[in-house]
Amino acid sequence: MPNERLRDALLRNGLDLDHVAKATSVDPKTVERWITQARTPYPRHRHTIAAMVRETENYLWPDAVAPARRSEIGTSEIIKVYPHRHSVPNDLWEHLLTGAGRYIEVLIYAGMFLADNPRLIRTLKAKGESGTKIRILIGDPTARELSRRGEEEGIGREAIPAKARNALAFFKPLTDAPNTTIRVHGTTLYNSIYRFDDEMLVNTHVYGFAGGHAPLLHLRRLSGGDLFETYSESFDSVWGSAKPPKW
Repeated sequence: MPNERLRDALLRNGLDLDHVAKATSVDPKTVERWITQARTPYPRHRHTIAAMVRETENYLWPDAVAPARRSEIGTSEIIKVYPHRHSVPNDLWEHLLTGAGRYIEVLIYAGMFLADNPRLIRTLKAKGESGTKIRILIGDPTARELSRRGEEEGIGREAIPAKARNALAFFKPLTDAPNTTIRVHGTTLYNSIYRFDDEMLVNTHVYGFAGGHAPLLHLRRLSGGDLFETYSESFDSVWGSAKPPKW
């Protein structure tokens, strides 16, 4: 089977066989076999290619890194664990937002604490105009999962759907912004995810607690690791089942 992930990554970055062959000091035919026959390059070549296409080794070659090694790298992907989301410094959110240049991805039910930043919408518009790909997933106010979350948090069935409607109103100015897409979802929200290029804040959810009181992980993507990649793939799964909002 061809390595479609590698093929796609090269195409997205405008790279051909000769580019990779020159960077890795191998024959173009060898590079072609890496793609068409899914041959696994040596580690030093995997590192080079992963850096060229800005993907992780584990994404491009899922079976190349031993499970024990992936576990070690995954631990290193954790920069810090915060006991509560509300204990994350505001300047960290600002630093990650302003520093992002390729991807900004948000998976929430409502995330109304984001509205505390009066410059957020303006900043996101500017990011989209400069080429940053922005994807925002908000809870569908009509989904039963949102009502159930409100009950579990002890704030009533209508509380989370109401917050989701407020979130949609807050983000509505981004509807026509370049490189920006907003969708709604009705999945069970195990984690809220905030991705900024190769860093991510993952707000885990705890039964009976509001998101602001639940723990948060600060992750940084590393080549060969799969912790960051796990949450990124989860985001993509929700994105695939989500739909445009009814404004």
